Parts: sequence; structure tokens; C-alpha cells
Amino acid sequence: MGTSTVFAPGHLTGLFQICDQAADPLRRGARGSGVSLDIGVYTRVTAEPADATVWSIEINGKKTGEAFVSENVLSKFSRRMAPHALAVEHFVETPVVAGFGSSGGGVLSLALALNEATGAGLTGVEATQIAHVAEIECKTGLGSVFAAVRGGFGVLTKPGAPGIGEAVSYPDQSSLRVVYLHFGPISTREALSNPALRVKINEMGGRFVDELSNKPTPERFMRLSRQFTEHVGLVTPRLRTVFDRMDAAGYTFTMAMFGEVAFSVMDRSRAIDAAGLLEKFFPGCEAVVVGIDEEGARVTSRSP
Repeated sequence: MGTSTVFAPGHLTGLFQICDQAADPLRRGARGSGVSLDIGVYTRVTAEPADATVWSIEINGKKTGEAFVSENVLSKFSRRMAPHALAVEHFVETPVVAGFGSSGGGVLSLALALNEATGAGLTGVEATQIAHVAEIECKTGLGSVFAAVRGGFGVLTKPGAPGIGEAVSYPDQSSLRVVYLHFGPISTREALSNPALRVKINEMGGRFVDELSNKPTPERFMRLSRQFTEHVGLVTPRLRTVFDRMDAAGYTFTMAMFGEVAFSVMDRSRAIDAAGLLEKFFPGCEAVVVGIDEEGARVTSRSP
């Protein structure tokens, strides 16, 4: 019997360009910019040799038959490893279906844990590429697997899977914090299938990525992400209230792509004050302050 636990950081995307026209799914993806969080998804895989490969999947302690992206990864792995009985346990610390990259983090951590627990013998890049293709095929993300592999606060400048895509990092990340307020979900799958929304995204996304890659600063990221959010046109009334009130207080917030989530990247000395203001403006809601994960996905002995 083999067991492995892998952590993949959550990720908030501020702006992006859809790049999914290549024939090879490994070269499909996005160019964009966002930040990896020190909370995310832990996946534990327990594998036991068997006559045929079978699996069960739990998410936060509940069995599910609806983890279709994880099923995609398991199916792909089953063709590249000896038969096993597999128990998959996902532990998600972030909100789901809300722009935190939980789908990408889930399948990435699953692929890496599967590879180790079963002794499949894939390289790390091969395992992460299986996760990327699963996200592309299921239309639940474009660059979230690449972002979770890399970690940190950066700009994805060339689309594609890990080993193909390219990125640059923002300097001096250790002094930064992410502040967010989560209201509810928005389906990435539906958004990426909306022709009118795709046009709006690509009208500005590529140009803003170019601007950021030439001069990556947190302030420029926040300003361009907010402009991108306004142009895309998905701002809900609650998010509009956050933007207006925090603008007046001197804090720029933007929207997670895709989720009803307001977030900002700022110096840690200002983050607690910003969170306090958010909770004052929205009684009963929790404003969360988290750090930036600079390591990316990794095997861990920590219990989620």
C-alpha cells in the first residue's frame, strides 16, 4: 500500500487572455496575472494493488460522484499505471467555484499524489501536464494548474501546461498579503463557454499582460485588474459596494476571475486595517487575510 499527500496553493486571478485555439491541449491555456495563496487544496491518495483500477473520491470528508475533473485525471492515470484500488481525499481550504483555483489545485495535487502513491514513474512535469489537460478538457480553468505549480505572485506570459508556459514574478513578495471577501460562486465552465464574454476578455487581457510583464508591480496589477474587471462587466451589486467604499478609504479592490469575490494585494502593514473596514461595511461577513505561497505544489507530511 502506498500513501501520498500533496498541497497545491489556491490562486486568485486578476486579469487574463484566453489562448485556447491550439490543436495540442498542452499548448492551450491563458496569459494572465494573479497570486498564489498560502491556503489551498490538500489531496491524499491511498493506493493498494488490485486486479482492476477502481476509486472512491471524497471532498472535505464527503463521498462524491461529481468530481468530474478528478475522474478525468484518474482515467488518464489508469492507462499509465498498474491496477490499483484508490482512495482519494480532497481537503479544500478555499471557497469552491469562486475563482480560487480549487479545481486546478485539486487535480494538480491529485496527479502528483497519484504518481507517488502508485509508483507510476512519471516525471513531475508529465504528472502536472495530465492535470493541465484535464482542466482544459473539462473547461474548468486555463492557467490555474501552471500557476499552482509555480506559486508566487506573477505574470503568465506564454500559455500552456507546465514545461511549456512561461512566467515572470513580481519582486519583493514576502512583505505582501492578500485580503479577500467572498460572497458566492460563479461557474468558470459557463463563463469560458460564453462567446460574448470571451470577446470582452480578449479585448483587453493580452494588452494588460504585456504592460504588466514589462513592469510588474502590485500597484499596477491592482489598477489594471480593476480596469479589466470593469470592462468584462461581471461586477455584482455587492462587489460594486465593496469597490466604492474601499476606493473612498484608499484601497483598490478587484474581482476574482471567476467568483463573487473582492480581493486586493497590499503591504501587510495595511492588510489588517483593510480587512477591518470590510467587516465594518459588511457585518456578518469575514474578511480574510492570507500570505503568498512562493513554493508551489509539493508533497507534504502535514495533515490538512
